[in-house]
Amino acid sequence: MFLDASAIVAIIGQEAAGSSLLRRISLAELPVYYSSTVVFEAVIALARKKKISIYGEHSTTPASLIEETQDLVRAFLEQVDAVEVNLPVGLHQEALGAAKTFGRFVGHPARLNFGDCFSYAAARSLKAPLLFVGDDFARTDIEIA
Repeated sequence: MFLDASAIVAIIGQEAAGSSLLRRISLAELPVYYSSTVVFEAVIALARKKKISIYGEHSTTPASLIEETQDLVRAFLEQVDAVEVNLPVGLHQEALGAAKTFGRFVGHPARLNFGDCFSYAAARSLKAPLLFVGDDFARTDIEIA
């Protein structure tokens, strides 16, 4: 299984889907994978949500909040025994393929963005199902976790 940032955000952010996602991780065939791009996207999204709740929409995000969120994401990934994978040389080809086929750039209903395209590509390269929130990836040909 490959974790998309949306799954991490839902779990740590205690969204409605979080407990279901956590259960799927606990039942998954190991290893559970993630990449550095997923961590980046999850940390920034979670820090932004917290910043908005504390300081409002139009304020800047303090570096300390990003660091705190980074620690939360790291602890979560350790808790579920997730394994970071190196993005292989040339993965951009698969990500660009996803963008050309399923991207918001081309008007596909899945509307995959930059991070989504790299999660798609990483899951495909690992031949692993993808754990995510939303219906974007469900509109692609990716195996769903």
